[in-house]
Amino acid sequence: MKTSNPVLSQLGRAAERERAGAYGAYGPGGAPGYGPAGYDQPYPSQAYPAAPPAVRPMTIDDVVVRTVALLAITALSAAAAWVLIPAPVALPALIGAAVIGLVLGLVLSFMRMANPILIGVYAVAEGVFLGLVSRVYESLYDGIVLQATTATFGVFFLMAILYRARVIRATPKFARIMISIMVGLFAVMMINLVFALFGVNTGLRDGSPLAIGFSLVCIVVASLSFVLNFAEIEEGARMGLPQKYAWTAAFGILVGLVWLYLEILRLLSFLQDD
Repeated sequence: MKTSNPVLSQLGRAAERERAGAYGAYGPGGAPGYGPAGYDQPYPSQAYPAAPPAVRPMTIDDVVVRTVALLAITALSAAAAWVLIPAPVALPALIGAAVIGLVLGLVLSFMRMANPILIGVYAVAEGVFLGLVSRVYESLYDGIVLQATTATFGVFFLMAILYRARVIRATPKFARIMISIMVGLFAVMMINLVFALFGVNTGLRDGSPLAIGFSLVCIVVASLSFVLNFAEIEEGARMGLPQKYAWTAAFGILVGLVWLYLEILRLLSFLQDD
């Protein structure tokens, strides 16, 4: 099945290569001469080898199970970091977790890797990062973590309902615009981070009206990114992508939830300061 989604097109081509490699010289029914490896080959003189194992297609339930598993890993890692990491080593641990999460996130996103081990390590790194960041915010603003967590999952389920009711549709134009905006926001945040390391304040993260407006934009974009996730999951299941790509879909949802939580946490802190 063809799709206008560039990510799913790439995954679809990868899945087709996997199927071709799995069948090799034998077709889906075990018949020789099917596919590139077996083209024009003679029938073997001995008994046919066993047919290759069928690749189980991804289902929405597979994505749900893996998403819950990743959220559990992240939550447990966050709780462990909050309780067990002492204050003197909290900053190095936070920086290390942030770097590991950023590198793994970029690798998994751009290479579209469906590796459950790497994705699990990403969830652990993000959990440690979120646990330490949340501990700092909670020490400054009592109850802010519970508020941010409730708001994050509330927005997520609201977007799921809106997508299910087809109030918001992931059209090709919508997908192109969203991807462009997310890339632009990521570039702006990286540039702002570099400036901050050199002591330059751009006003995007200091609690000013500009910072509040920027956080609101990020929250809206992070919320709408779930529409892309839902569309990829739905269309990927319809295309019959292999089951392992459920990990890729679950990873995408986790990335969106982490981003949304951090932006809501930051916005709530700005508002409480005001």
